[in-house]
Amino acid sequence: MRIAQIAPLYESVPPTYYGGTERVISYLTEALVELGHDVTLFASAESKTAATLVPMRPHALWLDDAPLKSPVAAHLAMLEQVRARADEFDVLHFHLSHFMHFPFFKECAHRTVTTPHGRLDYVDLAPSYGLWPRYPMISISDRQRRPLADANWLATVYHGLPPDLYRPPQGRPGGTGDYLAFLGRFSRDKRPDRAIEIAEKSGLALKMAAKVGDDDGDYFRDQVEPRIDGRAIQHVGEIDDAHKPDFLGDAAALLMPIDWPEPFGLVVIEAFACGTPVIAWDNGAMPEIIDQGVTGFVVDTIADAVDAVEKARSLDRARIRRVFEERFSAAAMARNYVAAYEALLKGGAGSSAPGFDPRAAARPSI
Repeated sequence: MRIAQIAPLYESVPPTYYGGTERVISYLTEALVELGHDVTLFASAESKTAATLVPMRPHALWLDDAPLKSPVAAHLAMLEQVRARADEFDVLHFHLSHFMHFPFFKECAHRTVTTPHGRLDYVDLAPSYGLWPRYPMISISDRQRRPLADANWLATVYHGLPPDLYRPPQGRPGGTGDYLAFLGRFSRDKRPDRAIEIAEKSGLALKMAAKVGDDDGDYFRDQVEPRIDGRAIQHVGEIDDAHKPDFLGDAAALLMPIDWPEPFGLVVIEAFACGTPVIAWDNGAMPEIIDQGVTGFVVDTIADAVDAVEKARSLDRARIRRVFEERFSAAAMARNYVAAYEALLKGGAGSSAPGFDPRAAARPSI
């Protein structure tokens, strides 16, 4: 199959710094190549891939030190180039925000799929999508779809990671560290304050590997920093991929006490890859991603979270890793996207049959 992957131009693929969307696009692109497909990646020139790279900009927008940049102009120029080559591909897979590409591809909408990687409850999205209702969409969780329930949903495909990217700690059982982990950003939506309360009431230390984003400074200084004592509550700073297996793998559990409708939550499957259970708030996609009592627990109160800490220590960490490999590997993600592409090409425009779910064949019996 000839597949075009069209990435945002804010970061390279894979990203040099922060960029969850670009990470997923990279994992998908490489896995599709490994499956034998002819893949072309439209992205910034710093991108690295086994696919055919078509550089759309000398530098990703976030890496360009030019004083004045126009993200809109950069993406419009890319879309014009993709449109000029559209007939070269069986499927054009867009990963752009807020449907910017829709006006460009009306003539071949039936050969496009769009994966939105963020939340869809912005007030302008539903009316905008209503102007172009034929475009097939692929969600990253069923929960993500709710604000656009009437869209032309073709499938839900969960994110996946390369199986060798993270592994459980070698030579020792997982969970040997007597602590809970928090990984991500010190954002109000991520609720590190809840994580601290859960740790304090469970009697375990909390290690937080997180960054303070540009918009998070006041919240961090007011709600989080005063509670960091360096012993029971520790801020260990940001960590890279090389340090995640030990940080996550040695933790009793990863805390994900989010306070927003998270459309997926990549950090959850990073923990699974390390054999680590996750205790998450009942919000967003968490009930879909976590198998209750197998890979972790979904809770809605502090008391339930504290109770889940002790239960998590008894979960089979090897089984958690097996579930990751079966449900959330990059290969599983790529196979599910291919199933969606094939359904698209078989049915053409408006082919999103109710109930079509490429995950059904891949979902393990756990």
